[in-house]
Amino acid sequence: MTTDVTDAAKPQRMSTEERKVLAGTLVGTSIEWYDFFIYAQAAGLVLAPLFLAPLAEQSPALAQILSFATIGISFLFRPLGAVVAGHLGDRIGRKKMLVFTLITMGLATALIGVLPTYAAIGVAAPILLIFLRILQGFSAGGEWGGAALMAVEHAPNAKRGFFGAFPQIGVPIGMILATFTLWVLTSSMSAEAFLEWGWRIPFLLSIVLIVVGYLIRRAVEESPVFEELMRRRKESSAPLGELFRHNSKNVILTAVIFIANNAAGYLLIAFFATYAVTRLGMDRPTVLLATTLSSFGWLAFTLFGGAISDRWGRVRTFQIGYILLAVWAIPMWFLIDSANIVWYFVALFVMTLGLGLSYGPQAALYAEMFPASVRYSGVSIGYALGAILGGAFAPMIAEALFSATGASWTIGLYIAIASVISLIGVSLVKETKGRNLLD
Repeated sequence: MTTDVTDAAKPQRMSTEERKVLAGTLVGTSIEWYDFFIYAQAAGLVLAPLFLAPLAEQSPALAQILSFATIGISFLFRPLGAVVAGHLGDRIGRKKMLVFTLITMGLATALIGVLPTYAAIGVAAPILLIFLRILQGFSAGGEWGGAALMAVEHAPNAKRGFFGAFPQIGVPIGMILATFTLWVLTSSMSAEAFLEWGWRIPFLLSIVLIVVGYLIRRAVEESPVFEELMRRRKESSAPLGELFRHNSKNVILTAVIFIANNAAGYLLIAFFATYAVTRLGMDRPTVLLATTLSSFGWLAFTLFGGAISDRWGRVRTFQIGYILLAVWAIPMWFLIDSANIVWYFVALFVMTLGLGLSYGPQAALYAEMFPASVRYSGVSIGYALGAILGGAFAPMIAEALFSATGASWTIGLYIAIASVISLIGVSLVKETKGRNLLD
């Protein structure tokens, strides 16, 4: 008779292997999202004049909208990455796909760091930039599902939310690393030097981070749930066909649940700093530092959200997070528009409370919503689709809304509406806490 490897009877003290898993998922995810976010930050600060030079001279606002659109293009390829990584992850294991996605993301990021600009090679520059951005999107589509499942499937039953929060906090850590790196560079060199060559440094640093992440992830054992599933499986079925035959409703729900969090998160990642510098005339290094510091709130509240979901339940924690996000979405803009750096920090920091509570429990909730045989595919595809509907074009939509109305609170209204949609989605899910992961 087999037993649930996440049984609560496991020792309360964290084992060496569990520590390895948490370190591997946290470090790897942080590095992946550093790569992803350094591009998002650069899209708001320098990519328009460098890769869309003729348009930037004629219409800076339109060039900035298109620069933000390149963030969204990669999201369109996340489902493909999720399908490939999910299918293979359900067949050959979580660990192998995590190493593959880490290397793919790192190579794409480093190559952006050596890419010639429009002034050097003309229209080929934005074409190559978009191609490398597509590779980043493909990699990100498979990364999250594998990291989330490695953490949750190694977790004791009563700590799945807490364990699942570790790959989640890789997102704010990646943002902290990306924003802090840009802050150091913009503070230590002139604006001209940063635009000429300094912007390349954060992309090239990815090479060092990838080596570290690869070594850590190699040391992690395969998920025990996956290994138990392989022992049970007599014939290999087609996970994707099985997923959509029996779990299409949950794929849709996971996508809807993620819309608001991802949209608000990408405003924090890519839009707020650009808005503060270009629209409000605030000092760029100071804004980047305040944005970095606010991201520590996202980190802390995400970890708290995962842990508290082990007590309150995944659904209730999500609901509280989305209510807070909806309520704060419009008022925060009056603080930001004061152009006072302290109020700017307060606006972003308070928002991270709602972000954290609606992100920390995600890995555990999604893992518990799908059967083991299609879990990697299910969580990855749902996450990727939610990212397309949520964050893919959120900075572009925000820029377009402000350009059309001149009223920043309309961006808050957009986030509030998205929060209500995601709140309805998560409220349709029956509480999953404690579900047997081998079912």
